[in-house]
Amino acid sequence: MMCWRGWQLSVLTLLSLFLAACAQTPGAGDDVPSAPPPPQVGSAHTTDDERTACRLEDIQFALGAPIDGTSSDALVQQSGAQQVRVLRPGEAATLDHRPGRLNIHLDDNDVIEELSCG
Repeated sequence: MMCWRGWQLSVLTLLSLFLAACAQTPGAGDDVPSAPPPPQVGSAHTTDDERTACRLEDIQFALGAPIDGTSSDALVQQSGAQQVRVLRPGEAATLDHRPGRLNIHLDDNDVIEELSCG
């Protein structure tokens, strides 16, 4: 009987030491740095995305035109885009969003079907 009580006492002692160690976790006091403040959102500031975004309204005339009759370089220049990407049906494309990129979507006959930024 004495052996059983000794074992229980050992387990309880170990558990209490474990709990005491967990309660004294380093960094759990006032010395923990606070999170940075959230970014300020306002209409007075122009973001980099707004400065480099392409303007689709300036190139709507190209919809329905064959890509060989319309220079993609001219569309980039007129839209203010920084890059161009021509996408044909079935081609793989990355999903990264780049506001300054003009996407020219073609149909099976290389006719401009859609223009988008991103």
